[in-house]
Amino acid sequence: MEKNPVVEVATSSSNEDNSGKVWTWVMILASVALTFMVLVEIINIVFYDPYEDAYFLFRMSGVLASYDISTLTWVMFGSLLVLLMAGLPLAFVTGGLGVVFVYLVGDQAMLNIIPSRIFPMMTNSDLAAIPLFIFMAALLERAGLIEEMFTVVYKWLGGLRGGLAAATILASTILAAMVGVIGAAVVTMGIIALPSMLSRNYDPKIALGSIMAGGTLGILIPPSILAILYAVVAQQSVGELYLGCLVPGLLLSGMYIGYVLIRTWLNPELGPAVDIKERISFKEKIFLLKNLIAPVILVMLVLGLLFSGVATPVESAGVGSFGAIGVAMMHRRFSVLALKEASITTLKASSMVLWIIFGASVFVGFYILQGGQAFITELLLSTGMGSYGILFLMMILLVVLGMFLDWVGILLLAVPIFVPIIKTLTFDGLFGLPGVAAADVAIWFGVIYIVNMQMSFLSPPFGYALFYLRGVTPPEIPMSTIFRSALVFLGLQVVGLTLCVLFPALVSWLPHLVYGR
Repeated sequence: MEKNPVVEVATSSSNEDNSGKVWTWVMILASVALTFMVLVEIINIVFYDPYEDAYFLFRMSGVLASYDISTLTWVMFGSLLVLLMAGLPLAFVTGGLGVVFVYLVGDQAMLNIIPSRIFPMMTNSDLAAIPLFIFMAALLERAGLIEEMFTVVYKWLGGLRGGLAAATILASTILAAMVGVIGAAVVTMGIIALPSMLSRNYDPKIALGSIMAGGTLGILIPPSILAILYAVVAQQSVGELYLGCLVPGLLLSGMYIGYVLIRTWLNPELGPAVDIKERISFKEKIFLLKNLIAPVILVMLVLGLLFSGVATPVESAGVGSFGAIGVAMMHRRFSVLALKEASITTLKASSMVLWIIFGASVFVGFYILQGGQAFITELLLSTGMGSYGILFLMMILLVVLGMFLDWVGILLLAVPIFVPIIKTLTFDGLFGLPGVAAADVAIWFGVIYIVNMQMSFLSPPFGYALFYLRGVTPPEIPMSTIFRSALVFLGLQVVGLTLCVLFPALVSWLPHLVYGR
């Protein structure tokens, strides 16, 4: 008997809710127990001998100091994995474990590492660009300009076989240059484009795959929030990294569109052209472009100021935020409610990112201080693989991490460890092709890392884009169909990643051209 996918989803959700309640009660009881212990210690210190070293919490100081780094690696990252699988927030898990291990391995004085790791992040000016770019994207979305943009592209390409899917990818590419985050792009295009394609008898796998693949471009195409974070953590230029991401991002977008058009040309039933009655004349198409003029000029202005070096990332983001208000007013879509919702969205997203930054900085910083960097480096070099072999291992690890952690967590846990290793390696090229100059290695690896993150969003069974789209997909489409629809586009991402590895000029050419390095 065939199973009902709706019942399966409901049952799965019920099981997840029950599991979540169990872990919630476990954490509540553990917190109560810890609070009781702290109160007992405070009473002992205040009313009895404050120098007595027999108190429980004081005895815990340094209990793991005798452990070597290999054992400590298993203990630290094993604890991290268990707590994350329990469904606890990444920011508080990394920060809490960081504080706990600082105390268990060191002593009270070693707790000074916490402010020393957090303060440099608080004073890094480039991080201020994140809330500004998020606000720019949120306001453009709340003002309805994204839906208007899709309508224009849809009217232009709807007459082609597979035109709606190609329009979805093209609109997502433009949207990526406005949004910089994946969740908003996938959900927005799922709400706008998916009903249009399904109502015109598009193959669900083509429709779903084009939305997810196009939506994930937001992590790669400037102004990518992930690129800003990578540049801060790896101490690279945001402008150079943005330029390095631009060509691979457009290359992947072109590959997605090419696949959809070729597939539907070979089999028109997969993506039929819209009815002749729905098509418009060329003159009307030209007239529609006026709706894109202001948003496109805004994006070009923001990125142009950044790429040319006229403005810093924060200044460019500030211009974008102010310009988004102006564009919304020009289109008569600005309102106090839209401004309020965009501000709340910005506050929530920025707070999440910053808390993860603080927590992961403490956790990874302590691990590196204990010799974790040298341990990982020695472990990778002992495999006997060359530079490209080590790079391949890192990419596999990043994809695996992407199945369990979000993109911010992966960056803050992996990049501080991987980048110093990558900088020590020499990449002379594969199959007689040109290699990577030493000065370009960090930027080149950054783009490869970001493409890896894009792949992790589409990787079944835990890719985030799969579940973003599940939330706006009709219930009659099972999760298995969403999984299958991602596989072809995941393969195209593998091809794009391979091209970036084999032909590093795809990454380095534009930064060299603009900055003359």
